[in-house]
Amino acid sequence: MTALLEVQDLKVAYGKIEAVKGISFSVEAGQVVTLIGTNGAGKTTTLRTLSGLLKPSGGRILFDGKPLNGTPAHKIVALGLAHSPEGRHIFPRLSITENLQLGAFLRKDVEGIQKDIQRAYELFPILGERRKQAAGTLSGGEQQMLAMGRALMSQPKLLMLDEPSMGLSPIMMQKIMATIAELKAQGTTILLVEQNAQAALSLADQGHVMEVGKIVVSGTGSDLLTDESVRKAYLGED
Repeated sequence: MTALLEVQDLKVAYGKIEAVKGISFSVEAGQVVTLIGTNGAGKTTTLRTLSGLLKPSGGRILFDGKPLNGTPAHKIVALGLAHSPEGRHIFPRLSITENLQLGAFLRKDVEGIQKDIQRAYELFPILGERRKQAAGTLSGGEQQMLAMGRALMSQPKLLMLDEPSMGLSPIMMQKIMATIAELKAQGTTILLVEQNAQAALSLADQGHVMEVGKIVVSGTGSDLLTDESVRKAYLGED
């Protein structure tokens, strides 16, 4: 079976500094795959390159069998690859509903858009309760819910989540992770970048540990959770 996403020897540079140094991995339809590692490992750079915001300096990206290298970001969204970025980047002065509508900017099916807005409200009830509220007045966790809901509005084949629990309270982090688990149960394919390695690996079918632009360890989520080197380095255990 052909993978939904194939990353082959991907390299990304900022000027003369190579941030991603030839990584390869794949994501099968229906899987949750996670990239874990410390700050500066190249995780966010990888996602930004997959979504067309950065140009690779080498390697190939194949999505649904089609090469993505050189494809503009808006066309990548149209192909079915959605990105919920680190820092959320919601539109603070627009309402929750307007933010969700912007996630569907490439769609013309008015009834389908309304149905997916309702789905976002079912997934995140607090958004439904405050639908007319300006997004900038939401808490950090609520803004993260909105960013995820907005990304889902494009009806993606693959949803990329960059640090969805960053800066959140433990309770809100649990809610976000529970939602990711629910999306997985519904069959959503997810590429997850997350500093909370324990939470990410608990959800993931496959995991890849990145260090300074390279993948250094790969395995199933459960295997990496019990890997001694990973536990010491990323799970805070001696």
